[in-house]
Amino acid sequence: MKNLIKKLPLVRTAYKKGFFSKSKRKLLIVNFVFQRIFRINSECPWSVHYTSVVSAPDKIKLGENSDRNFLRSPNCYIQAINGIEIGSNVLWGPGVGIISANHDKESMLEHRKEKPIKIGNNVWIGMNSVILPEVELGDNVVVGAGSTVTKSFPENVVIAGNPAKVIKDNNGE
Repeated sequence: MKNLIKKLPLVRTAYKKGFFSKSKRKLLIVNFVFQRIFRINSECPWSVHYTSVVSAPDKIKLGENSDRNFLRSPNCYIQAINGIEIGSNVLWGPGVGIISANHDKESMLEHRKEKPIKIGNNVWIGMNSVILPEVELGDNVVVGAGSTVTKSFPENVVIAGNPAKVIKDNNGE
């Protein structure tokens, strides 16, 4: 059975990359069952935690090592109707929402066309944070837990609050 599981595409990729410990393998197998057998988030080419929802995964561009979050972080909602670009080494906690499109005021069944969300490299997004449409986060940004990010922020800052604002600037200014 163990050898059969290792031959599955998602599991094989994880083993090759070497980023799943024995405890993570169990989660990977559970997610595989939900994703490939029960067809929850089945359109995603990467493993997604079975309690999370990813819509329009074909419009998500992932940097190196950023696909791990989808497996490790439960209860997330990632909506990529207008696109999401996620840089390398981006991490986020449980319950994070990344929403790239708002509903149109004239027709609630349609979404407005807006710019994609862009998240830089080496970004940490704390638990239960929400990132709203058209936001761009620079490299090395930390988003405090429970924050609502409604506007863009430059690199090397710590942001927090509702709405989020800069609480620490690491640019030396």
